Parts: sequence; C-alpha cells; structure tokens
Amino acid sequence: MTYCVGLLLKDGLVMICDTRTNAGVDNVASFRKLHMVEEPGERVIALASSGNLSITQSIVSLLMEGVPDPETDTVETLATVPTMFKAAQLVGRAVREIYRVDGPSMEQHNARFDVSLILGGQIKGRRLRMFMIYAAGNFIEATPDTPFLQIGEHKYGKPILDRAVKYNTDLYDALKVGLISVDSTMRSNLAVGLPLDLMILRRDAMQTELTYRIEQGEPYFEDLRQRWSEALRATHQAIPKPPYVKKA
Repeated sequence: MTYCVGLLLKDGLVMICDTRTNAGVDNVASFRKLHMVEEPGERVIALASSGNLSITQSIVSLLMEGVPDPETDTVETLATVPTMFKAAQLVGRAVREIYRVDGPSMEQHNARFDVSLILGGQIKGRRLRMFMIYAAGNFIEATPDTPFLQIGEHKYGKPILDRAVKYNTDLYDALKVGLISVDSTMRSNLAVGLPLDLMILRRDAMQTELTYRIEQGEPYFEDLRQRWSEALRATHQAIPKPPYVKKA
C-alpha cells in the first residue's frame, strides 16, 4: 500500500509520497513513487503512483519511452506533450496499454489490476494543473474547491487536510499539514512508511523550488511528529468533559 498526496494551491503545487511497498509481512521494501520530468524554464511534471508495483513501474517506463498517439501515429512522452491535459490523456493511454498487455494474465492468476496516479505540473505558456488518473485510464482534476488529491491509504490523513488546507494556504504551511497527514497515516497503517519524497513547484516558476527526501530520524519530521502528538493530547485534555451525567 501507499500514501501520496498532491495539493494544488494558489501559489503552486506540493506533492508528498511515501516509499514503502508491502508484499507480505516478510517482504517490505522501499521504491520511489514520486517521478519527475523537469526541463527548467519549459516544463515541470510530477507523477505519483500507487498500486501494484509491477504495473506502476511499467506505466512509468512506458511514459518515459513513449506512447503511440492513435490520431497522429506519433510517439509522445511526458517530455513532449504540449499541455497538462494532454499529459493526463497520455497517462490514461499508458494505463490502458499496460492493462491490454498484462491485465488478462493477471486476472487469470486472481491478481487485481490495481493502480492510481496523481499527475501535476506546468508547461510553459500553460496553467498549473493537477489530475488523478484511475485504473480505467479516466481522470479528474483538482479545483480551488477541492485543492488536494490523495491515492493509496488515504482515509487516515484526509480529515486533517479537510480541516486545514484551503486553496489560499501558504505552500510551506501546506507542506507541514501534508506531512502531518502522512504521519497520521503511518501511525495507523504499517504499509505506509519512510522515506518520504516531496516536491514544491511555485506557480509560473517553471522549475522546482524544492525536492527533498525525508529519511528515518530526520530532525524536522521527528520534531513535527512529537509536537503533533503532544498538541493532540493537550487539546483533548483542555476540552471540557461531556455533560452527559445521569441525574439522580
């Protein structure tokens, strides 16, 4: 399992992914799930992946090598598409192509074709956009009313984002809340874990402002985890006890 979150805000884009993969309690490993295509001054595209590792790796490899365009017979990659909408369509085609090749044999072995992806970024002359692509290759887009998208084990971290993230939230405040969301997920699900990969892209900057990996024992993240736990304990203790006492 995985937890990845993308936040499309007024000032830019924040994406965070864990790296844990789990094929049983005795087969836990780390693989990068946040993939970048960056040509400074021209385009920055980030792709976060969740699901069956063999499927997601095949999709990423196909996107880098090229996917045929059925309308023009040309081969497109994330480095050549002219718009982010075209990029989302390209990812959808790659998902369907991998399903065409691997899906039937996986179903014969009772293996589910499990994949979901978050695609975000900006191409020069176009606006910053973010999409979530499903296993069928279809997708939805983030909006100011819904400024974050999640894939993987999202239920534990979503309430924090719902309460704290708005479209006009500062990028680094959003990063902080996103890390709290990941920590809350890690606390409740052993299938999500460190290291974490993250990136920040400021709107119209056309190059990443921050790419970073949080390893085990990283001081800021350890301090954040401790402060959040202490703040929760202090807050619930400060709230008056329920007045639901049975009267004599």
